[in-house]
Amino acid sequence: MAIKIATWNINSVRLRLGLIEKLSQSHAPDVICLQETKVIDDAFPHQAFTDLGYTHQHICGMKSYNGVAILSRVPLENKSVQHWQGREDCRHIYATLPTGAELHCVYVPAGGDIPDPTANPKFAHKLAFLDEMTAWWNARATRAKNQIIVGDMNIAPLEHDVWSHKQLLDVVSHTPIEVEKLDALQRANEWVDAVRHFVPAEQKLYSWWSYRAADWAASNRGRRLDHIWVTPDLVPALKAQTILRDARGWEPKPSDHVPVIVELG
Repeated sequence: MAIKIATWNINSVRLRLGLIEKLSQSHAPDVICLQETKVIDDAFPHQAFTDLGYTHQHICGMKSYNGVAILSRVPLENKSVQHWQGREDCRHIYATLPTGAELHCVYVPAGGDIPDPTANPKFAHKLAFLDEMTAWWNARATRAKNQIIVGDMNIAPLEHDVWSHKQLLDVVSHTPIEVEKLDALQRANEWVDAVRHFVPAEQKLYSWWSYRAADWAASNRGRRLDHIWVTPDLVPALKAQTILRDARGWEPKPSDHVPVIVELG
């Protein structure tokens, strides 16, 4: 069964509903995974997505912060929510696709601005969050088989996942300790980076551009924070990847992230 999966930190699903509709019309993903939906479940725009054909929905949201969603044109089974660090802050949901693959949608904490866990509780939380996820994957009986994880990991791990490796080594999202934690998470389930499967590590590749840039396209100071990983058994099924750079300029009010899409078949 061929399936196209998109992941997008939408930075408010209600504010950018029109942009998701544009993604649906232009690229027709079978499944759209969203992060930072920023809305409680009762206020989620269910009908708008049903009208677009995404009749199967799995959501976990809270007011103003975080929130994740899996919107699907194909059935979802075994819907689950996973909480981390003793907080019910709506960062991880998963469900089973008709292919049998277990699909995880994750939003890793950003970690604040200071890359020091002793001085910055948000950064300490991010590192502990990653450690707990890694231990969970290591302990799962279903590890390393027929699984997909997508989402905003808030880490750009490779040298060419950022506009300047040297200048960003002490900037949260590209610090050595974060990269080390993400590498450990990747090893825990033998995850394969589905996008870099197609794009050499030596090629610059971004999925996020700051709102602070006067002209994001001209400065092009991006980072690849959004990822799709698959277990090794699914690598032969990988057919294509797309990062929709142009979506950073979609109006009105674009997200600072763009959709990342992978096709399997």
